[in-house]
Amino acid sequence: MTRQVADLDGDYQAAGFGGALQPGTRPALLLIDFARAYFDRASPLYAGVEPARASAARLHVAARAAGIPIIFTRVEYSPDGHEGGVFYKKIAALKAFETGNPMGDFTPELAPLPGDAIVTKHFPSAFFGTGLADTLHAAGIDTILITGLSTSGCVRASAVDALCHGFVPLVVVDAVGDREARVQEANLFDLAAKTAELVSEAQALAYVARFAK
Repeated sequence: MTRQVADLDGDYQAAGFGGALQPGTRPALLLIDFARAYFDRASPLYAGVEPARASAARLHVAARAAGIPIIFTRVEYSPDGHEGGVFYKKIAALKAFETGNPMGDFTPELAPLPGDAIVTKHFPSAFFGTGLADTLHAAGIDTILITGLSTSGCVRASAVDALCHGFVPLVVVDAVGDREARVQEANLFDLAAKTAELVSEAQALAYVARFAK
């Protein structure tokens, strides 16, 4: 039987969820899967998340100006999808990311620039099987500003793995998106309760500005 709670926030706080994590002094900006597939209305993955891309683009500019490391992720599979294993079998829409499909390309509104790192991944998390954690640890990174798509999938998986690798995950709520508002809301609630700190774009920009030279 499902438990019904009238005051959800109060119930979670009373149970000990939602503790605060303090941002560190060596951040990086992670931009997850800003691919054409999520912005082209001809794509089955179209999600109507243009405001999230615009927010992330502003953060991209600010992070670059402040000299903060910037990491883009992208997804790519061979035609048989073997790199994705059962994940590829589970989600038919991942065919949009087969090699040569333009739906896997970055859009002009938010694309890597010289100096930005690009991580190609085959699973939801930006960390799984990519070596990203080792790279960030070697650079002394302690905090990750997380933006991207989708909140319920790759953003959430990346935030969980960031936490597990010892980084403070700051999920920028204005710069992440999902296909449906209820899914977005539920996943942000759970991230805040168990995994990450939620920050607005304004808060993220203020944090980034601290590192401007």
